[in-house]
Amino acid sequence: MSHPPQVALLGGGFSTDEDGLLDDWVLEHARTRRPKVCFLPTASGDAPAYAEKFLAAFRDRPDCDPSVLHLFDRKLDDDALRVFVQAQDIVYVGGGNTANLLAVWRVHGVDRLLREAYDRGTLMCGISAGANCWAQSSHTDSFGPLTHLPDGLGLLPGSVCPHYDSEPGRRRSYRSAVATGVLPAGWALDDGTGALFTNGRLTETVSRTPGAYVYRVVSDGAGDADERALPCRELRRGTGAAGRRP
Repeated sequence: MSHPPQVALLGGGFSTDEDGLLDDWVLEHARTRRPKVCFLPTASGDAPAYAEKFLAAFRDRPDCDPSVLHLFDRKLDDDALRVFVQAQDIVYVGGGNTANLLAVWRVHGVDRLLREAYDRGTLMCGISAGANCWAQSSHTDSFGPLTHLPDGLGLLPGSVCPHYDSEPGRRRSYRSAVATGVLPAGWALDDGTGALFTNGRLTETVSRTPGAYVYRVVSDGAGDADERALPCRELRRGTGAAGRRP
């Protein structure tokens, strides 16, 4: 049986957290027991230190086979690139500039390859810009001040806002954008959380940080936004125990 298309939005992971809980959670949802995990550091301009940090976190793990896809110093022709992307079980996208990320992907045709891989069951995930990119639109600082970006890949309906609790102005700005219709209703993630979507529908929310949540944010039709904190399964090391917090 084929694996359903899935996207995991991350408010953390190897680049920010030492416990690896969110990365463990992602790997649990791969279609194989030892998934091939490809990191795309495009949003950071393929920053070498970022790629190395990913490899340092993943290459000694017994439960995955990591690699990095560089586009600023591209080595693969179109055919080889397609074969490589289609072979991945997880595509893990790093943070940085969402607008630049999408532009570079489109120039190289990576956006089309990712859609194909997604439809075939490759799990798409990422943090910050790597979360923003999968939705129809997003809340971003790609252009300096916080604003909206309406042209994401559209694997998820609606909008995404990362760093909801940690960056000044994020919550107020995103709520305002949704309230006024500048952005469609969507999902906001506190740092330390994760949200899994299967066939475009939310199927799981998790948190590694007490008091951190995933939120559903919609317009109330009267010039304001309704914000609902979603119950999250608590991620804890080694126990597999789960608690739900409202």
